[in-house]
Amino acid sequence: MADRDYNTIKGAWTLKEDQKLSEYIKDHGAKTWKIVATKTGLSRSPKSCRFRWLNYLRPNIKRGNMSDQEEDLILRLHKLIGNRWSLIAGRLPGRTDNEIKNYWNSHLSKKVNKKKAVTVSSLMQDSRSQKDDCVEDLGVNRNTKDDACKGYGDTENSFKVDELLDFSNNGSFNLQWVGDFLELD
Repeated sequence: MADRDYNTIKGAWTLKEDQKLSEYIKDHGAKTWKIVATKTGLSRSPKSCRFRWLNYLRPNIKRGNMSDQEEDLILRLHKLIGNRWSLIAGRLPGRTDNEIKNYWNSHLSKKVNKKKAVTVSSLMQDSRSQKDDCVEDLGVNRNTKDDACKGYGDTENSFKVDELLDFSNNGSFNLQWVGDFLELD
């Protein structure tokens, strides 16, 4: 913790501080941020100087709204590599990793979650309609539709559950129905 012996200013950067940092980096380059922080006389931490330069003051930073192409690329890259913002930013010239992360958290993640919810509900509706179509195609009554649609029985060889479990004709200990079911004569 010895490198944090600065009396650092916290809070918003002033225009004068931005100009000092930009001029120093223009003259000396963005090398060791600890040296940049001390040589500029800004009383800002090295991390704060680096963050300010990389995310706000660099001349090649692209400002403004994300285009549809950029948004699409962010969505595809996020699906492919996840929350690796610096890798995603490397594919979008002029955009910073911080900007992409913020845009994802404030806009795109909501769109993705909404799209997933719509997709899941439509899949559930599709599966219900397919199951009903399966039942109608097989001509099976609604009580046995699940077994019929899973392929456990076709209409010729299937049995009726109500008849199988009807004990009214047989005595309480008569197991005739088991033999009938197993076709054991």
